[in-house]
Amino acid sequence: MSSRSPDRKTRITVLVALSANLVITVAKTTGGLVSGSPALLSEAAHSVADSFNEIFLLVALRRSRRPADATHPFGYGKERFFWALLAAVGIFSVGGGFSFFQAFEALTGGEQERSRGAYLAGLTVLVVALMAEGGSLLRALYQASHHPGRGIGRDPALRTVVAEDGSAVVGVLLAMTGMLLHLMTGSVVWEACASLSIGLLLVYVAYRLGREARSQLVGESVDPELRGRIMALVEAQPEIDNVAELLTMRLGLDSFLVAARVDLVPGLDSEEVELVCVRIKRSVRKTWPEVDHVFLDVTEAPPGEEGEEGEEGEESAGVAREPTDGRP
Repeated sequence: MSSRSPDRKTRITVLVALSANLVITVAKTTGGLVSGSPALLSEAAHSVADSFNEIFLLVALRRSRRPADATHPFGYGKERFFWALLAAVGIFSVGGGFSFFQAFEALTGGEQERSRGAYLAGLTVLVVALMAEGGSLLRALYQASHHPGRGIGRDPALRTVVAEDGSAVVGVLLAMTGMLLHLMTGSVVWEACASLSIGLLLVYVAYRLGREARSQLVGESVDPELRGRIMALVEAQPEIDNVAELLTMRLGLDSFLVAARVDLVPGLDSEEVELVCVRIKRSVRKTWPEVDHVFLDVTEAPPGEEGEEGEEGEESAGVAREPTDGRP
């Protein structure tokens, strides 16, 4: 199944977020240096991390579309998950680490006199950043709502953009609150608390993104409902006496494999077994085009003893094992 159209929309979403972050990074850095605001400088580091991460996501979108080859027979779909994991590491190390550093510097460096104009300049930058980050977030949420099959939970690129933009909006609000309280009370502790809060927020976001990417990268199965439908289709074939085991694994955003250990009805010769296997895998792929590979292992596993049968039982089966791939 072609994924170029949804990928194109995801790429546009990432480019919108990248463009917004590049502009915001310059504005936040300039405003932070002029105003001396630790909260604003923390937000600048946040935007730097987001910009690098969006470059990672663009690389992932391009590399994950490469076709399978001899060295990667199952394709490059998991590139998305790898680069999403790197993005999570970037948020944690660059964004979170620098925010904690700014909080520590603000608390130990002593009060620095700042003019009201410096505060206003910093707040103006944050208001502009809030509008830009909010627009990018709305774009990502719009794509997620109009492409449920590629929603936030499945597409690591889209999920990362939504998490980055969402945390950026919250981070800007925290920075604005810290600056306003600093202006009203004269205590830099408020901005230090804002920087610390931004750092904690980014660490949490990085942890959630990293956990999701790790789960997909190490080999995640399809959801139970889809697995149940695949099981029902295989079991419904007249030549299938029992499905001893059915395994699935996602190979990419729109690709997964199916491996089943099946017991056929008695009396089939080797040629009939081959025809049955070909028909079953074609039926599975016709029903779910995103299934790139189907493997069938023919055995004589008695019903109710699937989990107890080991390799010895398979080797002693009367029907020869006949694995088949998903490309007749």
